[in-house]
Amino acid sequence: MVTRRSVLGGAIGAAGAGLLTTGGLVPLLSAQSAQATEAVTLPAPFTVRMPVPPVLSPISVLGGQDTYAVTMKEVAREIIPGVQTKLLTYDGHFPGPVLRARSGRKVVIRHRNSLTMPVSVHLHGGNVSPENDGGPMDTFGPGTSRTYAYPNQQPGAALWFHDHAHHMESEHVFRGLSGTYLLSDENERSLPLPAGQYEVPIALRDARFDDAGQLVYVMDDVFGRTAILANGRPTPYFEVAARKYRFRLLNSSNMRFFQLRLSDGGQMIQIGTDGGLLERPFTTDTVGLSPAERADVVIDFSRYPVGTKIVLENTLGPGTPDQVGKVLRFDVVRTAADPSRVPDVLRTLPAMAKATVQRTIVLSMDEDGREEPRGLMDGQEWDYQRIDQTIAHGTSEIWTVTNANKIIPHNFHMHLVQFRLLERNGAPVGPAEAGPKDTVRLFPGETVKLHATFDSYKGTYVYHCHLLDHSAMGMMANFRVR
Repeated sequence: MVTRRSVLGGAIGAAGAGLLTTGGLVPLLSAQSAQATEAVTLPAPFTVRMPVPPVLSPISVLGGQDTYAVTMKEVAREIIPGVQTKLLTYDGHFPGPVLRARSGRKVVIRHRNSLTMPVSVHLHGGNVSPENDGGPMDTFGPGTSRTYAYPNQQPGAALWFHDHAHHMESEHVFRGLSGTYLLSDENERSLPLPAGQYEVPIALRDARFDDAGQLVYVMDDVFGRTAILANGRPTPYFEVAARKYRFRLLNSSNMRFFQLRLSDGGQMIQIGTDGGLLERPFTTDTVGLSPAERADVVIDFSRYPVGTKIVLENTLGPGTPDQVGKVLRFDVVRTAADPSRVPDVLRTLPAMAKATVQRTIVLSMDEDGREEPRGLMDGQEWDYQRIDQTIAHGTSEIWTVTNANKIIPHNFHMHLVQFRLLERNGAPVGPAEAGPKDTVRLFPGETVKLHATFDSYKGTYVYHCHLLDHSAMGMMANFRVR
């Protein structure tokens, strides 16, 4: 049985063997050095079709707002062919559904909790008031409902929503409580980007199954979760036409980092990140995503003849190439007209206001092999009654955030705001981190410097590591805007 002690001890032992490095998490292991972790037999790669998550329909569009009703419930769904797996879901969908919203138009969602545990719903990346933020202690119980209102007074961005009930958030999200929230604005809709059936949300994550095909949740189980799911299916295939596609990638894993590439080394065009479109697109052969990060990517399949099959690969462990190295396969099955294009300029970002305050934040976790390692923010476990940072409304600040660990990676997510990255390890950030973000990766020993402006809502919010197992272990803190 995997425990938090055995996982952490294994990580420390692996570090001595060169399997963990400060430069990049865990390389893929060789098949000979790995141990099997899945008790169930997964289907052969690329034998299951990848579905596209359904789009939620509002129950009302009156009064200048779109109103939705969603029920959180346990259901059994087929992930592994022929096996019904119990899941926690929004309206019975795994992965969660897609909600499409528009900047400037309010969305109201009434969530009914038909589960057996309290929950909260956090719109990750959303600029919302404290009572609509879905904070860790702001839960509602079984058999009750809660209404959240999202004004959408922010530029278009690929947001997502998930459970945030403290000490339960990591297991609830692992078992399925997450969904996609695509917010568009007039500028984005005016661009000739791929749209309609050629704009595809893809939620990536890992999982662990027992011999009956049921999800196995163990806290901090980074080495045990070696089944890779794309839109809820293990290593699926997806049929495409020989034209451009826009993929809205979300890493909805609790702990797994992805480094994605096409198997032929082909180029991708990244056009956006967490906080929406970049100012300019850039061409790349790899896309990195820590948990909760998003990437907006265009792939042009017109360079391939019909019949070509291209694998989207992952080059990061833990796990072997056979376990975690293949994410999904694109099968080019037909030709199609393609009026879309990627403009040279996507949008103009506003100038950053002058920062008047600087803060230093340190993320850490016990690495000494103790039975119950703690997740710490500035040396303290989260206390919901303690205010860790007090911020004057309307000001801009620079936060310097460091991962103090030598082995364990983290990332950093701040509620309420989208921030701009200024530096990584003292150097300017690359193009993938040049746009607005709400989550940023921090490999061991890394430091980032970010700029945030707090000019919308007043109240108390949290910032935390979005490796959700870590935040559930206490790596979280409060800030109050007043």
